[in-house]
Amino acid sequence: MGINPAIVQNIAERVRAEVLPQRAASALKLDPAIIQKIAQKVPIFSGMSQPCLLDTLATGEHFTVQAGEAVFREGDMGNSFYVLIAGDVVVEKMRDGKPVELTRLGPGECFGEMALVGNDVRSATVRATGSLVAMRFYRELIDANPESASAIYRNIARILAGRLGESSLMLADLKKRDSAA
Repeated sequence: MGINPAIVQNIAERVRAEVLPQRAASALKLDPAIIQKIAQKVPIFSGMSQPCLLDTLATGEHFTVQAGEAVFREGDMGNSFYVLIAGDVVVEKMRDGKPVELTRLGPGECFGEMALVGNDVRSATVRATGSLVAMRFYRELIDANPESASAIYRNIARILAGRLGESSLMLADLKKRDSAA
């Protein structure tokens, strides 16, 4: 009898809910100029007050990933989003057993945000193209701060709307090519 992934996920979420708020309570010391730069350069944090941004950043979890490693894989369960601090990632979706590159993202960009707005199953694989540093932000901690949640969800809507617009243009180009052939 194997281990049920849903049970493991549930236990991990409960542990994070107990441990991570204690980390967030500890004071994060950042220069106000750095906080302002983050607010200007990282679209998902746009419109946040400095105190709110500081609280939000305090809940983030820094980590590194080596070249070629996946941050997460298509089909994984997810309850967090990520912000790239340094390095790049490629976003891939499997089609006919082969990875298809959807896009590349760099510092300041976010990914995995669909897990915050209701899709717990990862829709794509995100892989480091080189060594990277990122921050992970868990849904439970974002939702615990109404000001942060409001700004982040509003910004996610803007980001996803932009990506949908880009996807629509790509589909239109493909249809145009197909009809010309």
